[in-house]
Amino acid sequence: MNTILIFSLLILLMLSGMPISIALGLTVLTFLFTMTTTEVETVALKLFTGIENFEIMAIPFFILAGNFLTHGGVARRMIRFASSMVGHFHGGLALGGVLACALFAAVSGSSPATVVAIGSIILPALIKQGYPPRFGAGVITTSGALGILIPPSIVMVMYSVSTNTSIGKLFMAGVVPGLMLAFLLGLTTWYLARKNNYPRMPRASWDERWQAFREAFWGLALIVLVMGGIYSGIFMPTEAAAMSAVYAFVIALFVYKDLRWRDVYKVLLSSAAMSAMLLYIITNAILFSYLMTNEGVPQAMADWMLAQGMGVASFLLIVNVLLLIAGNVMEPSSIVLIMAPILFPIAMKLGVDPVHFGILIVVNMEVGMCHPPVGLNLYVASGITKMGITELTVAVWPWLLTMLGFLMIVTYVPAISLFLPQLLGM
Repeated sequence: MNTILIFSLLILLMLSGMPISIALGLTVLTFLFTMTTTEVETVALKLFTGIENFEIMAIPFFILAGNFLTHGGVARRMIRFASSMVGHFHGGLALGGVLACALFAAVSGSSPATVVAIGSIILPALIKQGYPPRFGAGVITTSGALGILIPPSIVMVMYSVSTNTSIGKLFMAGVVPGLMLAFLLGLTTWYLARKNNYPRMPRASWDERWQAFREAFWGLALIVLVMGGIYSGIFMPTEAAAMSAVYAFVIALFVYKDLRWRDVYKVLLSSAAMSAMLLYIITNAILFSYLMTNEGVPQAMADWMLAQGMGVASFLLIVNVLLLIAGNVMEPSSIVLIMAPILFPIAMKLGVDPVHFGILIVVNMEVGMCHPPVGLNLYVASGITKMGITELTVAVWPWLLTMLGFLMIVTYVPAISLFLPQLLGM
């Protein structure tokens, strides 16, 4: 009964328009002082031990790196390189946008950052070439979601913090699904462009491609720095995040010179504000999951599901439905931090691989970022395109259906997620 009351309170506070972090905090305090016998001192101790996790430090560093890259001209050079490679196909510039989103995702770790960086440059160009605004908006809104699946990923870091799963394994596990989803989104883009006879770009020569690659090299090298450094054991994921922030600062300010000294303060301030918001959510979510676990809620749910004879297939379907519903009222960080500690013990009892389960959750978060009413990518794209949320919702449907189909494949074919970590012996 207490569990129903506490979740009802949380949902009610969020539906009232209250920020997620505040709603979580008030729910935790209400639960702590009225519905549990857990000592306040124990909860306070958990608060400090929970947030001193070294891996949490990766979050502000990846945010900072993404902001430096967004302001540092990296996106523009990636778009030029991507377009030179695939621009001669039907819908070439849009395909270049999909590929550019995949490349930028591999250095930013954030979906909204990817939508802003790529979308603000490529959407005007698409319209100028004669593409319908809805088509361009649909491509960028959904392709930008690759930012949390292709590593490095802030959402993966949060899942790791919530469940003590290896960040290194999660990053490697996201590579194959990320590339696969990028291909499927590109295929959808190509099919629609071919069907509607949208413009193609002239085939770039190999000299033009080489020149575009040279210009984009310093941004692309960050992918090798982060993933190569983690896999080779040169540094841990958190250290890789710090290195990426320093590297992004250097190339934006001294190599590409698109970032000026007077802009550095704004980048630092916006990164600090976003990091503080996420860390506050993490703090409250850690307390919430601790109280839930202390009350035996995940264990009771696991025992009930096992008693009903529920198998892995049924459980994963329920998880998908729950997460997609949660995506209607919460943003990804909050969903992962609240739901993962509750669902994770059940998944472990049923024998689901923790890395596969993490990728499943991340793909659900991708879908959630692209559908209303709280789809974060929709709001970011709306700010760029000046289109309403309703119009954008219609625009993204072909790609959103592709993402839902991919979600079902990833859910029931664990090998897609586990292939690369197992190949690398992780």
